[in-house]
Amino acid sequence: MNDYMLFAIAMIPVLWLIVSLGVLKMPAHKTCSFTVILTLAIAIICWRMKFIDGITATVEGMAIALWPILLVIVAALFTYNLAVETKTMDVIKKMLSSITTDKRIQVLILAWGFGGFLEAVAGYGTAVAIPASILASLGFNPLFAAVICLLANTVPTAFGALGIPVTTLATVTGLEVVHLSYVTSIQLAGFIVLIPFLLVILTEKSIKALKGVIGITLVSGITFAVPQIFIAKYLGADLPALVASICSMACTILMAKAMNKEKVETKEDKIGLKEGVLAWLPYILLCGLILIASPLVPSINSLLAKAISNIHIYTGDATSTTAFSWINTPGMMILIATFIAGLIQKLKFTYMLDVLKRTIIQLKTSFITIMSIVAISKIMSHSGMTSSISFGLCAITGSFYPLIAPLLGAIGTFVTGSDTSANILFGALQTEAAKSLSIDPYWIAAANTAGATAGKMISPQSIAIATSATGLIGSEGKILSTTVKYCLGYVIILGLIVYFGGGVLTLF
Repeated sequence: MNDYMLFAIAMIPVLWLIVSLGVLKMPAHKTCSFTVILTLAIAIICWRMKFIDGITATVEGMAIALWPILLVIVAALFTYNLAVETKTMDVIKKMLSSITTDKRIQVLILAWGFGGFLEAVAGYGTAVAIPASILASLGFNPLFAAVICLLANTVPTAFGALGIPVTTLATVTGLEVVHLSYVTSIQLAGFIVLIPFLLVILTEKSIKALKGVIGITLVSGITFAVPQIFIAKYLGADLPALVASICSMACTILMAKAMNKEKVETKEDKIGLKEGVLAWLPYILLCGLILIASPLVPSINSLLAKAISNIHIYTGDATSTTAFSWINTPGMMILIATFIAGLIQKLKFTYMLDVLKRTIIQLKTSFITIMSIVAISKIMSHSGMTSSISFGLCAITGSFYPLIAPLLGAIGTFVTGSDTSANILFGALQTEAAKSLSIDPYWIAAANTAGATAGKMISPQSIAIATSATGLIGSEGKILSTTVKYCLGYVIILGLIVYFGGGVLTLF
């Protein structure tokens, strides 16, 4: 078979997922399970993948799905369920209402600011699961809460989990990480300013929603974009999203309180300091634990790094191992923080275990969906199907390749659910294509990361996390059909920026 035929065949699982979820509205756990079998059959027949290699690739994907991805979902929803059952979520609602009762600003604070912070320090779905569950508890339509958090969790993922996507991209391409970070921040800057406006408009389904909040929305975006560019330019990939999200959230809250200063709190509404701290304690401890365990504290980070197992699962590569970090992973940090907070709140350990058990049962179909999705990505990657997609796109587009460079990154995230994985899959190819076309490799490599952020909103893995957190399991198709149009617009605009804006760095 020629490269064009292989490209077309390799696209079958991707197109089937889009059609089955977005058009046919099939339940995600059913269509994803079928797609595993379909992808495995294609890999064995057309790419001559050995049957045992296909099976072990599937097992590897399922293992990675269980730890750390599903662990994060279970932990995040467990924290939320515990807060609901102990009524501390009511305290959180009152505190947020004391800042503002305006749903548009609540979206900016939670989905954009707090979500961006969680993505910066943890990643792995926390930025969707936790804000979406809190928004739903505040009275937002659960479907809207899921969609809005998926849209918000786009641009922060480039520097998510303390910059892992960009540092990984620098490693696989041989590019200098600080300059690559800066170029990536430049490509994303416009989207960082615009997305808060989109979130506000969608909150009331009208452009009129901007009335009265244009200033705070602009501040919410600019105070994220400018610090991110500055930190990326001078310090590299580790801190841009972390510093930017804190600046954005702090400025948004301060402006919201100033706008809401005429509100008079009654004694019934007022929340004491101790009560407020106890309500937010799981999240406070989570942030503290993640920061302490991160590379920002090398001694603790290196100690926790020893609690890791490298297991050989995939038989097709004798050197291939899968790393499982048993302690320093976001899901474990959430569980530890929640149990410690629960004990401080004087909850019985057995009671918390019972809530955890019920949470796991609640997520049974999500387990099937996400394990299937990650298995599909591993089969496609190990068999060479993903490479066939990238080479096919390069061959088809020729000199117009920069237009579709972000699309390749988006496809990578759609398939794998991860900006980091998209960079591993396509990063080297992007830089090779750039060199062959005499284009700055930093510019095209950055386009892969930026495009990958767009793919987060349509990734079945991310959508499954959102539906799990908001109690909408089975509504994955509705969410995909909503987010896909925004993803296409994002990728088209970014493609034009990449194609025409290669010289933009000279302006900075």
